[in-house]
Amino acid sequence: MGMIVRVELGRLDYPLISEFKFFKRGARPSLVVRLTDDSGLHGWGQAVPVESWTYETVESVASTLEQYLAPAVLGADPCDLEDIHARMERAIRPSFSVGQPLAKCAIDLACYDLWGKRRKQNVADLLGGARREQIKLSWTIQAPTLAVAEKLLEQGRAAGYDSFNIKLGPPQTPQYDLELVRKMISFSPGGFHWADANTSYDLATALEIAPKLAELGLRALESPLPPNRIRDYQALSRQGALPILMDEGVVSPVEAAEFIALGMMNGIAMKVARCGGLWHASRIIQKLREAELLVFGSGLTDPDLSLAASLHLFAWAGLEHPAALNGPQYLGNLRLRTTGDRLPVPNAPGLGIELEANALKTVAWQKSASAQL
Repeated sequence: MGMIVRVELGRLDYPLISEFKFFKRGARPSLVVRLTDDSGLHGWGQAVPVESWTYETVESVASTLEQYLAPAVLGADPCDLEDIHARMERAIRPSFSVGQPLAKCAIDLACYDLWGKRRKQNVADLLGGARREQIKLSWTIQAPTLAVAEKLLEQGRAAGYDSFNIKLGPPQTPQYDLELVRKMISFSPGGFHWADANTSYDLATALEIAPKLAELGLRALESPLPPNRIRDYQALSRQGALPILMDEGVVSPVEAAEFIALGMMNGIAMKVARCGGLWHASRIIQKLREAELLVFGSGLTDPDLSLAASLHLFAWAGLEHPAALNGPQYLGNLRLRTTGDRLPVPNAPGLGIELEANALKTVAWQKSASAQL
């Protein structure tokens, strides 16, 4: 049958090589999961919590995995992702959206990794086949002053990047945001540039600044408003000044379908981790394609396994614009390496990344009465 007989959990943090406002403790935390099937084959997954980005913390992800999700998937077939997600949703029920998506993503990725190793295929092929062999990246600009912005732009150029994504919104003023975008576009006029306000604008500010950003040459505005401001998103999309992307709030195909029907956006900046894994993310992209809406690529400063999963998803999707996958920009000790602004899609079966066994702590479950060893 090939069922899951063992689930192991470990903590694996990555040092920061550059300052990023979302990380306050000098490292990017993650939790890794290793599934073992009854033939002894392993599959690896990763959760990437950041309390300043999402409501999930390292501690909540660990307890969710240990106490609820790991016992739920014991005995399941890792190749049956529909059943895996049904089991996880029975263990941790959704509310408006997927409950604990970052924790569930770790199990999802480990299942895809194990499935790919069984089939001797990489994840992009499992999804339907890669349309890209490598993914072009965008360099992130998060700058409290124009002098810092100039330095970051120069760093990006030196690393081989010509396209930039920029963080806007409070505590920066709208006027400063416009100056920042002007500097970025004049620095690299031939690049593809977009902005992320991380839900920090109100409607009046967004309506005022969007046409000005479009005049400067910005290509899209991501998450300008909180995701529960449905009528505000509709008003901003009706304005039509520039493409409006959603991110926060779109976690499963259900929200994607509803928000598309409500005319709230022109596309989504896809993040594998926020969607609860590849199973949901791939179906959201299918809905966007059917509606002829935009697919942008982004992430949560993803390390190894989460980064590899994003590459496979975007390769399958045939991503058309540079992806804001900034793990290589901010994190040390990564197993994936860029060549200029390109990241190759791993060719090995599964996710194509193997972690050392010592990345795991001694927490394990088996299909037995005494689940915790």
